[in-house]
Amino acid sequence: MGGKRQALGRGLAALIPSAGDAASEAGPRAPSGSGLRLLEIESIHPSVRQPRKHFDDGHLDELAETIRSQGIIQPLVVRAREGGGFELIAGERRWRAAQRAGLHQVPAVVREASESQAFEMALVENLQREDLNPIEEAEAFQYMVAEHGYTQESLSLRVGKERSTVANALRLLKLPPSVRAMVREGRLNMGHARALLGLDSDQAIERLARQAASRGLSVRQVESLVKRERDVAAPAAPPQVSPAARDLVHRLEQALATRVKLVQSSPKSGRLEIHYASLDALDAVLAKILK
Repeated sequence: MGGKRQALGRGLAALIPSAGDAASEAGPRAPSGSGLRLLEIESIHPSVRQPRKHFDDGHLDELAETIRSQGIIQPLVVRAREGGGFELIAGERRWRAAQRAGLHQVPAVVREASESQAFEMALVENLQREDLNPIEEAEAFQYMVAEHGYTQESLSLRVGKERSTVANALRLLKLPPSVRAMVREGRLNMGHARALLGLDSDQAIERLARQAASRGLSVRQVESLVKRERDVAAPAAPPQVSPAARDLVHRLEQALATRVKLVQSSPKSGRLEIHYASLDALDAVLAKILK
């Protein structure tokens, strides 16, 4: 499925026929087939694969009030559901708000689409509306890669995003679950998350994430803290062994007939390690030293 197919970047304009076309195709209450129809709201079911998981109650109430006064301007997009009824492809937020507004019927475009095609349509609509938080976007990309065989390159072409954008989104799934939850809830943004990935351990990421969220730190501040922590954690480079010290080690190895190691803790101090393979070898080394 990794071919260079046309991107869905033009969104639902390509999915929804004009009102005139829809009416001529099926009519507002067409009993079957594709096209624009009025559907009972109870017959529509959300998809378990919907990329968007979080819906803000306040925003839903605002949309419900708009729907009460103006109705649903943009139809939902659905597909026939096994066992009866319809499954949402696009428009779950409108469907939820319509329920709050007390509507019994909603306009919907019925599409013939496979599970994969339906997921792609839902993903692209959410991406274009910027409805997905960074973790929802990353999880949607991962589903396309794992379940439908997309590469990062083919997925970027399909959703109209740069390959680097897809790759950076997928990296967010390496964050610990508690930090992914902070991003999902909006307490941290994409910039914070990418900066935190510069740390090596989950414990360090979680600690700094809590600090960033509680103190309201900017992305730049988090980047600075990550750099400082990495600098502290980085082991100091061992002192360089001088040519004279290397010559001394060589002479000792020749004299003792065993391996000798010089470990310097500073330019002027350190220790000698004399290796032996058996107690007899140790006795031979001691005899040469104590001679």
